[in-house]
Amino acid sequence: MEPSIRPVTLDDIVGLERYEAVRDELRRRVIAHKRNRRVTVGPELAFVFENHHTVYFQIQEMLRAERITDLDAVRDEVAVYNALLPKPGELSATLLIEITDQARVAERLLEFSGIDEATALIVGGQRVAAEFEPGRSRADKLSAVQYVRFALPDAARRAFADCSVAAQLSVDLPTYRHATALVGETRTSLAGDLAEAR
Repeated sequence: MEPSIRPVTLDDIVGLERYEAVRDELRRRVIAHKRNRRVTVGPELAFVFENHHTVYFQIQEMLRAERITDLDAVRDEVAVYNALLPKPGELSATLLIEITDQARVAERLLEFSGIDEATALIVGGQRVAAEFEPGRSRADKLSAVQYVRFALPDAARRAFADCSVAAQLSVDLPTYRHATALVGETRTSLAGDLAEAR
C-alpha cells in the first residue's frame, strides 16, 4: 500500500457482505501498514499516524460492528473518520496512553496532564509543537485516547523528507521524558504523507 492522505469517499465503501469476503486480507494488509506508522515513545505512549488506509479500515470496521447500512449513517461515519486525516503539510496521529496497571489507570492518566504542551516533533533542531484536539482533557480527567496534529512549516517539511536530517517524536513531562527517532520505513511512510500534502 502506498502512503495516501486522500479522504475516504462513499465510493470507497463496500457493503457488509462484500466486506466480510475481503476483511481478512484487508486486515492483514492494514496491520502490516500500521507497523510502520506506530511510534512508541517510552513505555506507555503509542502514536498511530493516520492516513487513507488506516481511516478506511476504521470506517469499514465500525460499519461492520454497528451493522450500519443506511446511506446517511454511512456518510456520517465517513465524515467523522475523515476528520482524523492530516491536512496539507501536517502529520496526524491517534495517541494511545497504554497503562498496564489497571488499578492505577485513572491516577496514572492524570500524571500525563500537560502532555498537550509537552509533545513535539523535532526535525533538524526545529520544534514543531503538537496540536491536540480540544475537549479530551480536563484538570481532573484525561482521556486515554487523544488526537494529535503536527503542522510542519515548509522548512521542517523539506528537512523531514531528507532522511539524513534527524527527526524525533518527543514528550517532555516532569514525570515522563522520552523521545523516539523517526527512521527507516516509518520515516519514509510519514514523509510520503507530507509529500502528497503539497
